[in-house]
Amino acid sequence: MKWLGALLVCLMLTLPALAADLPVLPKAKGGACVEDTQSMRRNHMDLLKHQRDATLREGVRGARHSLKDCVACHATEGKAINAEGQFCQSCHTYAAVAIDCFDCHATTPGKTKQAHAGGDVR
Repeated sequence: MKWLGALLVCLMLTLPALAADLPVLPKAKGGACVEDTQSMRRNHMDLLKHQRDATLREGVRGARHSLKDCVACHATEGKAINAEGQFCQSCHTYAAVAIDCFDCHATTPGKTKQAHAGGDVR
């Protein structure tokens, strides 16, 4: 039984340290996300890829899972979404996942980035 007490003490000392490493995310501007939090944590990349394919192949724009709407809701005013401490960057850094969406896409709402072919990419 002593080992159980020792285990509980170790857990109590370790858990706050683990929680301190979680990313701090700025509050989104919208009322509710297009999907529930757990679903977005697990599936956002699949949703974005599906929307990307629909946009590129079928011309579907402004749909429910558009990257533009994500940026409009989650970008802090005047700061790039992929800047240190911002929504996307915080989670991707925590998960050690490269974020390459903004190699082509604008990182702040309303701004555009010129593609290599000279087109307007949003």
